[in-house]
Amino acid sequence: MRTDLTGQVIFITGAAGGIGSATARRLAREGASIVVADIDKAGAERVAAELPSALAVSLDVRKAADAERAVEATLERFGRIDVLVNNAGVNTFKDRVDIDAFPEEEWHRVVSIDLDGLYVVSRAVVRPMIERGRGRIVNIASVVGVTAMRLQSAFVAAKAGVIHLTRSMALELGPKGILVNSLAPGSVLTEGTKKLFYGEDGTFRAQMAGFMQHVPLGRPADVEEIAEGILFLCEPSNSYMTGHLLMVDGGWTAGFMF
Repeated sequence: MRTDLTGQVIFITGAAGGIGSATARRLAREGASIVVADIDKAGAERVAAELPSALAVSLDVRKAADAERAVEATLERFGRIDVLVNNAGVNTFKDRVDIDAFPEEEWHRVVSIDLDGLYVVSRAVVRPMIERGRGRIVNIASVVGVTAMRLQSAFVAAKAGVIHLTRSMALELGPKGILVNSLAPGSVLTEGTKKLFYGEDGTFRAQMAGFMQHVPLGRPADVEEIAEGILFLCEPSNSYMTGHLLMVDGGWTAGFMF
């Protein structure tokens, strides 16, 4: 997809790796200035150094003070924020167990980042957008927010919350000139999923091989394919879509293969 994002300032959380860094690179190729925000400041700086116009900021999405500082730094450098991509998120890797055994501390860790963190950052970023009377927000949800899976109750609940929060934000912010949409990736080939599902020693490698038989495209997405979906939601002429959930899942939720 080709578009022109020249002059756009795009703030991406969790941008030091995975989907976030792929999105930063993809949007930068279309001329956008990128704010690379991540709790991993060194990683954010590495990604920012690759881009023609970028700012790396340290951001723990759970901390309102971090979000305010990151927004202030962005406004000082670029003067505005046109698009927020709420990408920062985590999932459960070692504690994949049923709800009765799911650790309380793991529940709070996942929800505090995946759902609470999205609220914290959105609240900080949307204020200058409202002052300008325009903006865009793209919230990264997950296919499991629509079609639940076992053994990851916190992640499932948080991502379902992201989808419905997106709709609420669209209702509130649309009259103020701000479009809010969400994107739900299916399984994506990242360093984390390689260790869990797709690597030679992946914990759930055998189960995932069977599961992929139910996905029409028969494979996980590359991070660059998810970045293309995010680019579509950022595209300036895509100006009448808000409150929408874009599925980028290889057909996972289309129906049963058998």
